[in-house]
Amino acid sequence: MTHWTDLKKDVRVELERQYSPSRWSHRMSADDVIKAHVKALKEGTERARGLAQTLLNVPYGEGDGEKLDVYIPSTNSLDVPLVIYLHGGFWQFLSKEDSGFMAVPLVGKGVVVVAVGYDIAPKGNMDLMVSQVRRSVVSVVQQYSHISGLYLCGHSAGAHLAAMVLSTDWSEYSITPQIKGAFLVSGIYDLLPILSTYVNEPLKMTEEVAVRNSPSQLVPQLKLSSSSCHIIVAVAENDSPEFRKQSEEYYKTLEASGLDVTLEDVANTDHFTIIEQLVDGEYHLTKLLLETMGKS
Repeated sequence: MTHWTDLKKDVRVELERQYSPSRWSHRMSADDVIKAHVKALKEGTERARGLAQTLLNVPYGEGDGEKLDVYIPSTNSLDVPLVIYLHGGFWQFLSKEDSGFMAVPLVGKGVVVVAVGYDIAPKGNMDLMVSQVRRSVVSVVQQYSHISGLYLCGHSAGAHLAAMVLSTDWSEYSITPQIKGAFLVSGIYDLLPILSTYVNEPLKMTEEVAVRNSPSQLVPQLKLSSSSCHIIVAVAENDSPEFRKQSEEYYKTLEASGLDVTLEDVANTDHFTIIEQLVDGEYHLTKLLLETMGKS
């Protein structure tokens, strides 16, 4: 019995390490990486708010946390693409207040950026967060019906939520959003491995909740809902092996289903810099995003 207990403990310890992205950065200590990440996102968002016209705290639902921020380019054209950004933070950190940074290079190219807020744990649970981001997309489409194309971008937990949006049965909603492209950056697509880790402590997911909210289990629905969407699964060179496996396996599953998907393995990045650098117009993923939107 002791042997099995020790073995289970060893597995859990290793999973905790694999799902602690700050421990895999080669730049600085784990604590410093997280502090630097928050600082970079906040500074980028402040810059974006100085560059763009903004509509802040626009409600998309009744809940206090159901609000979004809109970054609007100075353009007379109504024919503009719009990208919705879903922030990371393991479903328990960060907010839309730190999530406008990608507007810095995009608004100058005539792209609308929307940063979505959702109720992170412990206030929100996984079912609620998934429901919120789905409703946020419906609300954006209703408010901005004239846009030339709708795109999604999510990082880490936000990439999971973006994949859940792509896997929505829209018959339960008033409209069916036509999502042209999705950037899933260093995401988690199978929630089962995190059930026994510290990540799940505030989430309190059961196995049943994890399965129904795992995009890896919902590919048939994604194929029904989002077959015309160009999906880019991006992973950092210095993501942990488990994070890399999550992206690689989800990509392979989507590809095997005949979906329009590409895998981007982004050199010289870790779990944090892969998204932080979207503040830079010359960054590989920024250029790819603009190219996908026809704005390069």
